[in-house]
Amino acid sequence: MSLWRGKYPLIIASQSRARQALLANAGIEFEAVAAEIDERAVQQASSLPAPGDIAALLAREKALSVSTRPGNFVIGADQTLALGTRLFSKPGSRAQAAEQLRTLAGQSHELHSAVAVARDGKILFESAVIARMTMRRLGEAEIEAYLNEAGAAVTSSVGAYQLEGLGVHLFERVEGDHFTILGLPLLPLLAFLRRERLLGV
Repeated sequence: MSLWRGKYPLIIASQSRARQALLANAGIEFEAVAAEIDERAVQQASSLPAPGDIAALLAREKALSVSTRPGNFVIGADQTLALGTRLFSKPGSRAQAAEQLRTLAGQSHELHSAVAVARDGKILFESAVIARMTMRRLGEAEIEAYLNEAGAAVTSSVGAYQLEGLGVHLFERVEGDHFTILGLPLLPLLAFLRRERLLGV
């Protein structure tokens, strides 16, 4: 049974399994529609330097790109990874994943997760939250062993890890809520949906 009480179906502009699972586990029925935007082009055109601002911009653009159906509430979400002033993207290969892990090992980095809700081409809500992740020191043998075990999944997430899976073995400390780390600030999103009387709890 879904807790969604909106007149029209809720849409999430994301193909991320982790984000979809967070909504489904919260008892919210939704439709998933891919946002057809060039994220890197949007980021470069904006000239925004701050990782949180970039995540917020991409979340808004994703929500707006799908909010063409009249009446539907559309969720857009994005996440950036920053080590100091350096921003990371999803690794394009195993070799790039290994290089990212070498760089992040023994360091603390930040995950900036943003969510936006649009309807009829207008942003109604947005929020951005930060999680701080400290990766343990890793030698070459440990990186290779992780890459072998994780397989193709290392190229599907920024930083070459998925904390909900084998990536948890890479860390010695995590500061921030689980939802933020998985790329969807769920608690502020749910608070907005309740204020709009769109949830049955």
